[in-house]
Amino acid sequence: MITETSKNPLGQKPTGTLLRQFAIPSIIAMLVSSLYNIVDQFFIGQSVGPLGNAATNIAFPLTISCIAIALLFGIGGASSFNIAMGQGEPREAVRYMANAAVMLFGCGIFLCIVTQIFLEPLLRFFGSPADVLEYAKTYTRITALGFPFLILTSGGGHLVRADGRPKISMACNLSGAIINTFLDALFVFGFHWGIAGAAYATIIGQIFSGSLILWYLAHCQSVSIKREHLRLKKKSVKRIAALGAAPCSNQLSMMIVQIVMNNSLKHYGALSSYGEAIPIACAGIITKINQVFMSFIIGISQGVQPIISFNYGAEKYDRVKKAYLQAISAGFVLALGAFFLFQFAPRQIISIFGDGSEEYFRFAVNYFRIFLFFTFLNCMQPITSNFFTAIGKPKRGMFLSLTRQILFLLPLLLILPLIFGIDGLMYAGPIADFAAGMVAIILIVKELCREEYQ
Repeated sequence: MITETSKNPLGQKPTGTLLRQFAIPSIIAMLVSSLYNIVDQFFIGQSVGPLGNAATNIAFPLTISCIAIALLFGIGGASSFNIAMGQGEPREAVRYMANAAVMLFGCGIFLCIVTQIFLEPLLRFFGSPADVLEYAKTYTRITALGFPFLILTSGGGHLVRADGRPKISMACNLSGAIINTFLDALFVFGFHWGIAGAAYATIIGQIFSGSLILWYLAHCQSVSIKREHLRLKKKSVKRIAALGAAPCSNQLSMMIVQIVMNNSLKHYGALSSYGEAIPIACAGIITKINQVFMSFIIGISQGVQPIISFNYGAEKYDRVKKAYLQAISAGFVLALGAFFLFQFAPRQIISIFGDGSEEYFRFAVNYFRIFLFFTFLNCMQPITSNFFTAIGKPKRGMFLSLTRQILFLLPLLLILPLIFGIDGLMYAGPIADFAAGMVAIILIVKELCREEYQ
């Protein structure tokens, strides 16, 4: 046991080398997921305008729901699979993988059916203004058909990585994004299909990526999935869901905040000079741009996790501390770069996604600069949250993962607009970011000051 541990590269290679090795594929996978939304925003903004961009933002809570399901059964299934394989139980491992894949696809079908049946009530609940509703219905009715494949691609990528093939997982995601980009240009600018063209391009890319995941799962390198493994077992599904609950809950909290934000932007926008649609359109674009930046941060947090976990278990606390500090340093450099970009080039960024009135650009610039003012602290919460999960303290990790969205941002979104109107929604962002960053700093300093890290 000691010999095997000492030979493991996680305990021997320089932590900086390991961080690059593990983080880069994770970053690319996260960027690909963000690319789907950004590409649609670009083409819809150029062809339809602000109302089209507002429509995609109204539909965004459903996308977050898909990602939540993907994390619940994807990360949960991958963790269950790896643990069982490590314990020398390949029969249990293959059942976890197969059951996770069935739940991913099955939940996608269920969400698609629910969306089609309750489409208009859902979109109104998500905060759709009257002049945006038809665009949102057109876009969502089509993209909902791709939910099973979107969930399978996002969650199945974790299963493929668990089988030891991170490059294949990355290729599955990347191929769909490339197809989506090419077809967006063809359908929107070539065929002039507008927002429907962007939606069709999205689901075709998702179907292609999902099909590649299905093909791979039928040809795993470490196990062989048979038909009997696809039958759901309550014990297996319960185990999978338990291990995937933390990342899923974080996504669900984001969905709740997104719905509240959309409705607040609609309500307080109507009371301002901007109107209902402009704030929703601008906030949607800026949220998805910020997701690109967060893809780097989350990729780093995912990449450092196995390094921290192994070395903490091996009681190599100096390597644990060093890996965390390297990860947080890389995250801070990226966050600082994003801060300067968001503060000094907001109009240039927003102009990429189409033209608009002067009121449109005024709100977008203000939202960029105010809501994302503490972007340079936004590396603290996700990396530190993952750190606590990695060292076997999931309660602290869960607490940190919910601080920004649920403990700080959600109450501020409800309270500040009562005092400051629509500007209160902008101020809620930096206050929540600052508070979440400070909590993360306090907890990590307290942890790293413990005797074993000295």
